Amino acid sequence: MGLLEEAAEIALSEEYPKILEEHNIDAIGRPEINITKIGLGNDLEFKIKTALMPEVKLNDYRKVAKEHFSGASNAGQEVKAQATTEKEVDDVIMNIRQNIAHEKVHNEAGGGAEHNHRKIEDSDLPEVNDEFAKMIGGFKDVADMKSKIRENIAIEKGMKEKDKNRTAILESIMEKSTIDLPKIIIEGEMEKMLAQFKDDIAKSGVSYEDYLKHIKKTEEDLKNEWRDTAVKRAKSQVILNTIAKDEGISPKEEEVKKEMENILSHYKDAERFRVRMYVETFLMNELVFQFLESQK
Repeated sequence: MGLLEEAAEIALSEEYPKILEEHNIDAIGRPEINITKIGLGNDLEFKIKTALMPEVKLNDYRKVAKEHFSGASNAGQEVKAQATTEKEVDDVIMNIRQNIAHEKVHNEAGGGAEHNHRKIEDSDLPEVNDEFAKMIGGFKDVADMKSKIRENIAIEKGMKEKDKNRTAILESIMEKSTIDLPKIIIEGEMEKMLAQFKDDIAKSGVSYEDYLKHIKKTEEDLKNEWRDTAVKRAKSQVILNTIAKDEGISPKEEEVKKEMENILSHYKDAERFRVRMYVETFLMNELVFQFLESQK
């Protein structure tokens, strides 16, 4: 039965897009799938419930993109290295040194509670020399280490600038567009935000329930606080989906499968169908942004 269920999940993840296309269903978000009949030698029977794309009237997004990106730095181009100060490089190195020193004094105290150790002194900080550079990242020497750090900072700055431009263009399109969002899409976005939030809390070593008690809020309180953000995120995705449909933009199947297998190799228990939906959306969004950036 376990093998049959896994086979059904793989089959449905690959057939779902074809089902939508065959029946001309304009769906959005993650569908709810219930297998109603499964057994060796029998046909697979199932029910799928999905949200449909809402009524959307976008403004002239090509014109908006052209006006925005023609004046934006680095728009529509590969992320280029930006100026990086010596202080920024030194701050990164100091942060690494402090982490190493913290681990050292923490181990001296026999581990245990996070703050159960003596104060970190300057003498605990490792000296910045060629050996230090080799130890933290296999760099040839200090000069090589600083060069790579400078390069990474510059790339990160470029990525932030690119994200800033992309957010701005979406907001510009959103302002002059009419999007009638169904409640189910907003709820779905909040569920995604909640799942990510719970994951972040778990990584910090605190239980979700204890965290809620600590901040004296309920899950419903959090959702109410997130509603405006969820609406904006949902509208942004609807805009991207609509542009993709209007312009015939979609990721290649081989790229989707390649990225799926990469994720599934690291997260063995991940639900294949959800991974596919995530990968398709991620790749499609990137292609749409590239299309908008090319309008300049």
